[in-house]
Amino acid sequence: MPVLAPLPVVVPLLIAALLSGGGAIVPRRLADSVAIGTAVFATGVCAALLVQASLSPAPLVYWFGNWPPRGGVAIGIAFVIDPLGAGLATLVAGLTSAALVFTWRYFDAVGTLFHALLLVFLAAMIGFCLSGDLFNLFVFFELMGAVAYALTGYKIEETGPLQGALNFAVLNSAGAFLALTGTAMIYGRTGALNLAQIGRALEARPFDALVVLSFVLISTGFLVKGALVPFHFWLADAHAVAPTPVCVLFSGVMVELGVYGTARVYWTVFDGALGPHAASVRGVLLGIGVLTAVLGGLMCWLQRHLKRLLAFSTVSHAGVFLIGVSLLNPTGLAGSAIYILGHGLVKGALFMGAGVLLHRFSTVDELELHGRGAKLPFAWVIWGADGLGLVGLPPFGTAIGKALIESAADSTWVMAVLLLSSVLTGGAVLRVFGRVFLGWGDAAPRQPGGGRESTGAEEPESHAPPGRTPWVMTVPPLVLLGLALATGLLPALVSHSLGAAVEFHNHAGYLAAVLGGQAPAPAAPTVRTSLADAAGSGIIATLLALALALVSLRGGGSLQRVAAWLQPPQQVLHRLHSGYVGDYVIWLVLGTAAFAALLSGTIFLLPA
Repeated sequence: MPVLAPLPVVVPLLIAALLSGGGAIVPRRLADSVAIGTAVFATGVCAALLVQASLSPAPLVYWFGNWPPRGGVAIGIAFVIDPLGAGLATLVAGLTSAALVFTWRYFDAVGTLFHALLLVFLAAMIGFCLSGDLFNLFVFFELMGAVAYALTGYKIEETGPLQGALNFAVLNSAGAFLALTGTAMIYGRTGALNLAQIGRALEARPFDALVVLSFVLISTGFLVKGALVPFHFWLADAHAVAPTPVCVLFSGVMVELGVYGTARVYWTVFDGALGPHAASVRGVLLGIGVLTAVLGGLMCWLQRHLKRLLAFSTVSHAGVFLIGVSLLNPTGLAGSAIYILGHGLVKGALFMGAGVLLHRFSTVDELELHGRGAKLPFAWVIWGADGLGLVGLPPFGTAIGKALIESAADSTWVMAVLLLSSVLTGGAVLRVFGRVFLGWGDAAPRQPGGGRESTGAEEPESHAPPGRTPWVMTVPPLVLLGLALATGLLPALVSHSLGAAVEFHNHAGYLAAVLGGQAPAPAAPTVRTSLADAAGSGIIATLLALALALVSLRGGGSLQRVAAWLQPPQQVLHRLHSGYVGDYVIWLVLGTAAFAALLSGTIFLLPA
């Protein structure tokens, strides 16, 4: 039994309670050190669980209160640790550690509340990664959401954060309600909440529409958190106003948890019942992923507010993650896992780079920062190198992950979608690099009034002197950049990821590990994807992204004519992202209905 399993959840919650209760008497720097130490401790425990799970032929199970199943019936509550879940938990804890170091000079006036919230957020995300119970997935989901709303609206003296937090809260609470409704339907059908027990009960009963609807509702709740189109509208509004360390966690790991939750409930709960209809599930999820990858990339390119730009790039990459999952095979799942790792490290470093620019120049507007970044050589490195990582240039892990997804899809049009997403998002970051750090392009809006996404001057988030950048704001992004580069150089990364994906994909093996019994362990597929194999598509994407960025900065009159021709569709996209929460709720309802109609129609109306 993995006795360490509860610690990365329990310890951060206890320390958060102590910091909240004793914040008035605990010195600030001591509180900072305790919070960082707690996150580092959680990282070490999660890494130990990852090693232990990787060495085990089946998922590890920890039963709280030592209440294992009796007669195949789960009595207690379990954490189930497999390599993918433990790996994601390790990424969560590692990025939280980096974010807490980055916050060393943040929010002196309010004591330790910010650190306590981050630790609760950490505990909720790790609990979500490890939970083997459907209702507890919802509980950790809601705890994660409640803390995220507070962190988004942390600067309550400003109206922008409050509006962003409101949009975030309404959309994600609606998604949580849908997930809870689906959970209640499943509980009514099976009388169980343990994931493995539900999966065994569903595959033993006749298949009907209730199974489809419950899958749609639960998945929609998770897809809202994952910012998949058309459930994505809250993300950019929240990123634009949330503190930079919070954005690191929102984009680096929280969005990924939405995709992870969808994959987890499909393969543990619904695979036995929906397995004969896998083609329908694959088609619908693939369509959502493709739409998200393209729309997110287009919206990313249109931004000049750096945090919104990075937020929409996360939307696009969430679509790429879902594309890998939607292929419903271990190779695609392994590709998504590696892509999530590389993306989390790259995006965390980029948001920290944006935080440094905000600290030094009191703005994150691309045009207002024209040429001013030349004074910051380390930020120059972060934006330039991480822009290439976002495109998928080897040796970044994003290159390996994308190559695996392409291998799993074996489809020219899916490869084209992945290429378009990489070029648009990476090209936008490289355009910022050219304008802000090299002084290329214009320093004033091309159109009167600029874009709606620009917020102009903003208050710096850090209380450090603005004339210099503290080491605690430079070391974390550089470390994340180094890890992102090293990820793709690990010789056994692909083989270990494929093995972990096979274990995650093994529905019968999960049920046997949790409830007892025997299940054959399928062999990992043989995939000959290496750094050299990923180099071809990565180089092509990089060249196209560089060309797109260069043309946008140096295009002259011809570019202005093209921009004028594209103005009507740009206005349509901006109007869709209106900022009004009522509009977003309508899109949530329509998206859920479309999801249910498409999946039900392909399953029940089309010939098998």
